Amino acid sequence: MLKDYGVWGKKKFMGREYMGISRVTYIIDENGMIEKVYEKVSVKSHAKDILNELE
Repeated sequence: MLKDYGVWGKKKFMGREYMGISRVTYIIDENGMIEKVYEKVSVKSHAKDILNELE
């Protein structure tokens, strides 16, 4: 599933490369279709940002 959604790949931290999961949020409708993709995720405000947008 990680590969299907394109969230498994090379990451960098402190000059070191490794394989890991990217922080991406997908909004999926009741039919299983992706409505929106958030690739730039701010950890501190992301949940609140998503809830505000869905209202």
